[in-house]
Amino acid sequence: MQPIVIIPARLAATRLPNKPLADIEGLPMIVRVLRQAQAAGVGPVAVAAGDSAIVEAVEAAGGRAVLTDPDLPSGSDRIIAALAELDPEGRHDVVINLQGDMPFVEASALVDCARLLADHADCDIATIVEMETSPAVRTNPDAVKAVLALQPDGRSGRALYFTRSTLYGDGPVWHHHGIYAYRRAALLRFAAAPPSPLERREKLEQLRAMELGMTIWAAVVDATPISVDNPADLERARAHARALGST
Repeated sequence: MQPIVIIPARLAATRLPNKPLADIEGLPMIVRVLRQAQAAGVGPVAVAAGDSAIVEAVEAAGGRAVLTDPDLPSGSDRIIAALAELDPEGRHDVVINLQGDMPFVEASALVDCARLLADHADCDIATIVEMETSPAVRTNPDAVKAVLALQPDGRSGRALYFTRSTLYGDGPVWHHHGIYAYRRAALLRFAAAPPSPLERREKLEQLRAMELGMTIWAAVVDATPISVDNPADLERARAHARALGST
């Protein structure tokens, strides 16, 4: 396999404007995400930027960025547009979509996603989950739950469904996080398809892939990736950076 990591980012965030450029203890958030992805060592890393200011910040930090049409409707579309410029020959057969709002994502999460694609020939898309961190996760519609056919070692499983609904009964509840590793053909097929009925119902685009018949596997991670969606999340990220004591 020849993975490439692409980070989609744009400034027009409703809850936190200019989010990718938000300062976290001396570094723009997008630069922190870039560095975490580079540390994983799974392949080259680039940012698919919707705005020139993001390109400038990434290049100033020594990274690679591609300016894409700001009107593209989704991160997946932005990734495909950047991929056409970064790899027109199709050398990279795996594309990892890392969200630009995870400034402290563990490098191991990217490694685990790539490993699932290598280990399971039937895996079209790989992602990550963690054990619920509190009972509130079960009933929180903002916390996406994954229903898995778990492997005996408890470290990965084939996804049966994703939902925002409350899950009942005994057993673990897996909290899904939006990192995706696609086989390149699966990404192109997914992006070419219209939103599916279950995707529209749950507002979860991974259900489009499942309705297309694609197979998704999930790796269990131990560390919760901090996602920055609003000002409170940003302050939490800044506090975490201070606790780490480095830039």
